[in-house]
Amino acid sequence: MSTVEQATQNSLNPVIDRVTRRIAERSKTLRDEYLARLEQMRSRGPRRGNLSCANQAHAHAAAQPGTKIWLNEAKRPNIGIVTSYNDMLSAHQPYESYPEQIRQTAMRLGATAQVAGGVPAMCDGVTQGRPGMELSLFSRDVIAQATAVALSHDSFDAALCLGICDKIVPGLLIGALAFGHLPTIFVPAGPMGSGLSNKEKAAVRERYAQGKATKEELLAAENAAYHSAGTCTFYGTANSNQMLLEAMGLHLPGAAFVHPDDPLRAVLTDATVERVLQLTEQGGNYTPIGHVVNEKTIVNAVIALLATGGSTNHTIHWISVARAAGILIDWQDFDELSSVIPLLTRVYPNGTADVNAFEDAGGPVFVIRELLSAGLMHADVKTVYGSEGLQSHVTRPVLTEDRKVKWQALPDVSTNRDVVRNVTEPFAPTGGLRLLDGNIGRAIVKASAVPEDAWIIRAPAKVFDSQDALVGAYKAGQLNMDFVAVVIFQGPQANGMPELHHFTPVLGSLMSAGYKVALVTDGRMSGASGKVPAALHVSPEAAQGGHIAKVQDGDIVELNVHTGELRALVSEEEWAARPLRRVSADSSHGYGRDLFVAQRRVVTTPEQGASTLFID
Repeated sequence: MSTVEQATQNSLNPVIDRVTRRIAERSKTLRDEYLARLEQMRSRGPRRGNLSCANQAHAHAAAQPGTKIWLNEAKRPNIGIVTSYNDMLSAHQPYESYPEQIRQTAMRLGATAQVAGGVPAMCDGVTQGRPGMELSLFSRDVIAQATAVALSHDSFDAALCLGICDKIVPGLLIGALAFGHLPTIFVPAGPMGSGLSNKEKAAVRERYAQGKATKEELLAAENAAYHSAGTCTFYGTANSNQMLLEAMGLHLPGAAFVHPDDPLRAVLTDATVERVLQLTEQGGNYTPIGHVVNEKTIVNAVIALLATGGSTNHTIHWISVARAAGILIDWQDFDELSSVIPLLTRVYPNGTADVNAFEDAGGPVFVIRELLSAGLMHADVKTVYGSEGLQSHVTRPVLTEDRKVKWQALPDVSTNRDVVRNVTEPFAPTGGLRLLDGNIGRAIVKASAVPEDAWIIRAPAKVFDSQDALVGAYKAGQLNMDFVAVVIFQGPQANGMPELHHFTPVLGSLMSAGYKVALVTDGRMSGASGKVPAALHVSPEAAQGGHIAKVQDGDIVELNVHTGELRALVSEEEWAARPLRRVSADSSHGYGRDLFVAQRRVVTTPEQGASTLFID
């Protein structure tokens, strides 16, 4: 019997069932309110039929004559396109031609489509170590608001969301869920081809940090790694987004990692247009996104993250995504699920392979199939494709000779066991993330990226108020020792919670030199966090009076992934009496940071989604 045939015969793991039931009970009031709003917003027939003549004239003024006739008739479905296109960022550059393709395909199918609006798409790779990175996390909520603005014209019967990267997908999803009555599908554009390997790139970065490589050599390596249109090929937040959308049934099956220039890519986009029209009320299979995204779908997304060692950013983002659908999750849910979810992939930074190798070995479809076969995912969910729940998403798209798409089953066994494995032979018995807790605070660690011999670190603290201070200490020769870098005032209220990859080559270089090094911070490091054991998102943050601000140079700090402990080995009496280190004068000015002062004041904790939208 194949794993696909077994999928419907295995009962759901009891831990997954318990966590899901707990989430549903915790969320009942909020979820009921959300679904009630969805029904209030739902309206039979084309949405434009509810608009006044003046409203419609404004909405259709720029349409082509043939399209305008259909729009004015208000009998056919109209698709709203929300796009993150810009031509600077490789992941979003391919979207330039998508609106015209979608419009033409919709017309051929007897419908219409309009670009409802655009959302900003900033790149953490461009802003790493720069002031602009302090806008990064908050851009998610700006994107959610921009999505809501785009759809607020209430002229659409369905939506297509064009976006891939770090904050863009969560923001689009939060915004789309505010219009939960609309059928919505996400349209990926795919990763760039493999260039210089991530391992080689990281090695050049370390040599540069050590003064052993020139800037010209570093730039050449970076250009060889990031070399064309498409998403970056490491398994960071952007590609984790795609894995989670597949697990939530918000893509067509297997759509995530098809290359931008693959002929299949365009055919999949056409198929997406056809499918979203079928999901409208006119299409006879009404399936709004607010019904697709429920407690089970959110749990499936978390499980996909854990099974693939995905981005730690999603321990923040998906809490906000869930909240947008009236669902409440927390880090305890992540941790309990992680205890029963096996690690099925090794993709950089959790291995040497990139996402292209991941896709070639089976990709998201293989992982979802394996988890279903072992009762480690909810199969009984709605998706945007098929009528068999998530089981409809365990086949891979291929291009036929007549340039159509068909879906076919994968081999029972991975084609590359160094990259993807069956559920019966995982890389590790538990998932990629762990919750840490102790007198310093609560934190998340990406255990899958760290060698197991580094899961316990006990060393003196070195406390820094900024990334630059740590790099400066390294250049001054002050860090040639075993130590725990404690980098504070990097949380959302302090400075917007930038990612802290500016100093990762420094810490990696020290580990390569034989020193035992770890990081404890109230900041972020995302899916690109590498071999350094890192307790991230420490909460409460220092700017909120969190006890991470009590740590002093020389304190012995213990980070223990096995036991889930994060503590300074200081007596309870001394710890209680210690004053909190105070944040230095606010330097968050210039580079647009002045415009986000209000967000820094009201943002919730990371375990509450670091949200400026959902403030109870």
